[in-house]
Amino acid sequence: MMAPNPTMTYPANGSPEPVGGDRIAIPGGGPVPMVLAEAVHKSFGHLEVLKGIDMAVMPGQVAVLLGPSGSGKTTFLRCINHLEKINGGRLSVDGVLVGYRQRGEKLYELRDREVAERRRHIGMVFQQFNLFPHMTAIGNIMEAQVQVLRRSRSDARAKGMALLERVGLADRATYYPSQLSGGQQQRVAIARALAMDPKLMLFDEPTSALDPEMVGEVLDAMRDLANAGMTMVVVTHEIGFAREVADTLTFMDAGQVVETGDPREVIANPQHRRTQDFLSKVL
Repeated sequence: MMAPNPTMTYPANGSPEPVGGDRIAIPGGGPVPMVLAEAVHKSFGHLEVLKGIDMAVMPGQVAVLLGPSGSGKTTFLRCINHLEKINGGRLSVDGVLVGYRQRGEKLYELRDREVAERRRHIGMVFQQFNLFPHMTAIGNIMEAQVQVLRRSRSDARAKGMALLERVGLADRATYYPSQLSGGQQQRVAIARALAMDPKLMLFDEPTSALDPEMVGEVLDAMRDLANAGMTMVVVTHEIGFAREVADTLTFMDAGQVVETGDPREVIANPQHRRTQDFLSKVL
């Protein structure tokens, strides 16, 4: 397996340069991207899934990743919080390297405990809801707060109830997952992620497992997050959401970024033939 290689200094074009430890510095003191991918590669055995992804998401932005199945979108999302280990390049979140510490020209993987500490600042919502079936909605939201953040149960409960109110489910606090619809379970999953006070939210096709009539309630909760200034990276095929809410749209295919830009412009006037072909089938 190829070891991750640090990105070298490129002062002429404003690329970040490695600094000691695990942070990056932006030449000229410019704003630090919330997510910065630099020539990110990822392989599973002989299959190269990501082939040098470059991407920047600034604080407060909503970035949508669009593309066909197998294009690498979900793998890239999982690399952002080190659920998958990259094989080359660098990834940072809020100026801190993801999963690695740099010493000179080499990157060294962090211990599991250090990775977990950094990962808790990144919320992730999956296709499947992954709620604990034996816990109520409020119990699901309280668990990680108590176990990971060491909040008191009373504080965790108060936080959880406020978040259930935010996603429109305060009256379902004592319901078990089996008593909730798919859309309601996904909104509980969103509230659970928010309970950890993340600086970044990742969404992996959060509506793909839902019946069509339940999609809207989840997208509404995500719109509210965007309006509140949450930085979000969203893998989705919901073109309307991308057009209305996203700040950037990136089309990926075969492990590469094909086209990126303003969502309304990319959707209305895609420049690359592959983007044109894809959008012609989903619009």
